[in-house]
Amino acid sequence: MHRVFQSFVDGLTAGGDAASLRAVLAEAGSALDLNCFAYLSMPPRRGDGPKLISNYPVEWTDHYLRERYERIDPVVVEALTTLEPFEWGREYPAKCLSKLQCALLDEAAHFGIRCGFTVPIHDSRRPVAAVSFATDERHPAFQRCIQHHGHVLQLMAIYFHAHARRQLSGNRVVDGVALSPREFECLEWAAQGKSAWEIGRLLNISRRTAAFHLDNAKTKFGVRTICQAVAKLAAAKSTRE
Repeated sequence: MHRVFQSFVDGLTAGGDAASLRAVLAEAGSALDLNCFAYLSMPPRRGDGPKLISNYPVEWTDHYLRERYERIDPVVVEALTTLEPFEWGREYPAKCLSKLQCALLDEAAHFGIRCGFTVPIHDSRRPVAAVSFATDERHPAFQRCIQHHGHVLQLMAIYFHAHARRQLSGNRVVDGVALSPREFECLEWAAQGKSAWEIGRLLNISRRTAAFHLDNAKTKFGVRTICQAVAKLAAAKSTRE
């Protein structure tokens, strides 16, 4: 497991775009008998569409995004309301689902997506993404992986989100200041109380590199402390909402 995880982290660090990230997670998942996955990043503003990196059948993902199924998907609904990873499947109580949600599950099953394991990802204020590993049935290898390596899958999901967010976002403008993806990413982790050392561990960079990006953000904002830079970020987010 250690070898799989280290290869996964190395791949994320070397990867440059969404296709590269997809290949890295697909390789790690395959090594763990988790052959289907989806990373769904929720939009920061109402009305925008989500970002998806997945190896689900393209016919299904295109249909899913076109129909805006993330608004009714019971897996996404649960991911938005819980902090802990969870298993899901066809055993969702029918009385708890709408007709549209039941129809969505039936459609997903047609593409071999019947049950799975989802890791919700929340920032300090709201849910922002989810990583799901799916299968067509609860076969023993899938269940063993979830039972024995669930905590590692949660860590992998967090790492993947950190890299995917940077690749999907591009430069971010905060209070009229353009931050690089790394500067923005480090500042968001700092807003969650992470130290430069912790940010370095999360992003697989050195403590010095994380501190460098935070210092750049401070300089661009014209402030002296990380707390002041974080306050700028929080104020900008509050204005957008």
